[in-house]
Amino acid sequence: MFDKKSTYKLTYGLFVLTAREGEKDNGCIVNTVSMLTSDPCRIVVFVNKDNYTEGMIRRTGVFNASVLTESAPFEIFKKFGFSSGRDVDKFAGESLPRTENGLYYIPEHTNAVLSVKVVDALDYGTHTLFVGEATEGIVLSEEKSVTYEKYLNEIKPKPTAQKAAEKEKWVCTVCGYEHEGPLPDDFICPWCKHPASDFEKV
Repeated sequence: MFDKKSTYKLTYGLFVLTAREGEKDNGCIVNTVSMLTSDPCRIVVFVNKDNYTEGMIRRTGVFNASVLTESAPFEIFKKFGFSSGRDVDKFAGESLPRTENGLYYIPEHTNAVLSVKVVDALDYGTHTLFVGEATEGIVLSEEKSVTYEKYLNEIKPKPTAQKAAEKEKWVCTVCGYEHEGPLPDDFICPWCKHPASDFEKV
């Protein structure tokens, strides 16, 4: 037996990946940034191919990773995780700082930003594994990095109680998206792209 919730205990952090293509800036939430080697400093990240940011990184070969902290409010996760840059401008009306590579980074509720130049990209079906060399690194604060477990338990809003008269309802255990009605076996969460197996009936 394999309980998928066992993977929630791995010590994932949470990050905002930012990219820029032409005049368009975009960003998305990921939990798969890690250091591969220290000299030179190589960074790896898996990005879901359904994320608009994945295509931008693949085409431009550069990205920033802003490390989110425990003070990060749910609004940041909602902004960068629950909508697509294909449909909305996630930076509309904002004036954020840029690193030397010209990309935005998130200056608040973060403790560091790494600028990365992609040196390899591997296709893993639903995701692309990007390997890159860090070209710039800035420490922004000494606040603790947020873990995926803390996000699930303390930051992500809990589903509201369901009245008996309401329709059948399913909740994504990853991002909190709620689906009403029967849940097809091939259902994909429209927010985080996780499969039906990551939903629980409320």
